[in-house]
Amino acid sequence: MGGILGLLILVLDIVAIVDVLKSSMDTGKKALWIILILILPVIGMVLYFLIGKK
Repeated sequence: MGGILGLLILVLDIVAIVDVLKSSMDTGKKALWIILILILPVIGMVLYFLIGKK
């Protein structure tokens, strides 16, 4: 069960990072969001989709 949950989090993090890269934010903000998503996978992804995405 843990493997499936880990895989799901990985896929959602990749989706979030691709979305960050496609966004019209400046490069500094993109880098900060990507670092946050990589350091805190679940929290970073949720925060990006709630706060960062316009």
